[in-house]
Amino acid sequence: MKKIILLLSAAVVLFSCSKVKDGEYLITGTAVGIENGKTIILETQDANGMGLVAVDTVKVENGKFEIKGKVTEPAFNYIQLESANGKIPFILESGEITIVINKDSIQNSKISGTYNNDEFVKFNEDMKTIQKKVMDFQTKNMQVMNTAQQTKDTAVINKLMAEYSALQQEVGTASKAKYTTYAETHPKSFISALIIQSMANDPSMDAKKAESLYNSLDESLKNSKPGKAIQTKLAEMKNPSVGAAVPSVGTAK
Repeated sequence: MKKIILLLSAAVVLFSCSKVKDGEYLITGTAVGIENGKTIILETQDANGMGLVAVDTVKVENGKFEIKGKVTEPAFNYIQLESANGKIPFILESGEITIVINKDSIQNSKISGTYNNDEFVKFNEDMKTIQKKVMDFQTKNMQVMNTAQQTKDTAVINKLMAEYSALQQEVGTASKAKYTTYAETHPKSFISALIIQSMANDPSMDAKKAESLYNSLDESLKNSKPGKAIQTKLAEMKNPSVGAAVPSVGTAK
């Protein structure tokens, strides 16, 4: 009996450790080496999706910052450090999100703490691996290309351009396959919803495949903004508009 009571007590402690309730978020930030008083801005896309607007603003204190609030569904947001070049993209969602700012290299800042942010980090790492061939080719041949351009060596220029084009096509095909595989195997990931939304907007995409991927999504994602956008697009693909208007034919006088 004592063992059962102890187990129940441990369970209560585990569940009470969370600092947020459903529909709330807590961003705990580490900003080592950044002076006190520096501004941290939480930004989101505006209503038109054409720009960014500030959601909240806090100050760095002793190398740390916190931002709390409410959220109804996952969405990409950004952290902007005052006077820093570049923003930190992450997925704002219910839960405790941890952001470690790298002041010397903003793009190498670390995000963790919630399912979608952990998936976002892993997905980006996988994509970097796929795209590494292009980056390596550029690094290896940059000086060769510069020299060829200076000396107007068209043979070398054309050779490098052909190799680069073929490599881009190879990486593009691998990237597309990665997107599809990810969406097929991660029905609860917000990234999958964004991938399927992008696919649905691609005229070359198989409509049946896009619909199949959409149908496999978790219900919460189907009800999100990307999910509703996919649903609308699929409906349009099934029932395309016949035409704007039938031209009027004038009557002879």
